[in-house]
Amino acid sequence: MHILDQIIAFKTKEVAQRKLLKSVDLLQKEEGFQQVKRSISAHILKQEIAIIAEFKRKSPSKQNINLHADPKQVALGYENAGVSGISVLTDYHFFGGSFQDLQAVKASVNIPILQKDFIIDVYQIFEAKAAGADFILLIAAILTQNQIHEFAKLAQDLDLEVLVEIHAENELQKAISKYVNLIGVNNRNLKTFEVDLEQSMQLVNQIPKDFIRVSESGISSTTAVQKLKNAGFQAFLMGENFMKTQEPGKTCKAFINQINTQK
Repeated sequence: MHILDQIIAFKTKEVAQRKLLKSVDLLQKEEGFQQVKRSISAHILKQEIAIIAEFKRKSPSKQNINLHADPKQVALGYENAGVSGISVLTDYHFFGGSFQDLQAVKASVNIPILQKDFIIDVYQIFEAKAAGADFILLIAAILTQNQIHEFAKLAQDLDLEVLVEIHAENELQKAISKYVNLIGVNNRNLKTFEVDLEQSMQLVNQIPKDFIRVSESGISSTTAVQKLKNAGFQAFLMGENFMKTQEPGKTCKAFINQINTQK
């Protein structure tokens, strides 16, 4: 069984258990539902090169990356570096994340927060809103076109923006919906976890210009960012490159400064 299949099998059981513990009605009474969305689209369009920096403790491919990182400290460092938004892994079993991480990040900064998880049920969208997310990730590889449309519409109804992630050309059509704001190309194969930036290069021109185009994963050099930007990407989701260092915020700031000096 591929890692992605393992994650979805586990996630299905996990979500079923969480539904028993807290109803949607209770979720809607939480603080996140009172918060006004911080628009990731607006932040990205204001910057020439927009970075969405990730808070990630571990992954199935790299195991421990920065297991004991302080979400508040990392988030403040990222904001100080000038990122457009912060992505927070909320899956615990495979990535060591939590909704507590997301809430700590949201409370520490004034930029948009992405809840990054494997969403397979509308319940998780209510959870994301309750936790304070500003935008959510939908993965085309694990959802049907109808699910993406339905989930994205619900997200918009809850005042959330939507990033749909694709890995191949045959997933792009599924991602196109009037309720979707951003389309991202993941350079990491979710079945083998191998990385290839050519994935982004091959797909960028096929993404309609109505959507903000994001390149995700495996980006570790300013040269790669410039190449991807020249190809048509407007934002870059990066995590491991920063999180594997002792001070992710400082690493991120140095990276962005290097990009700016190369213009």
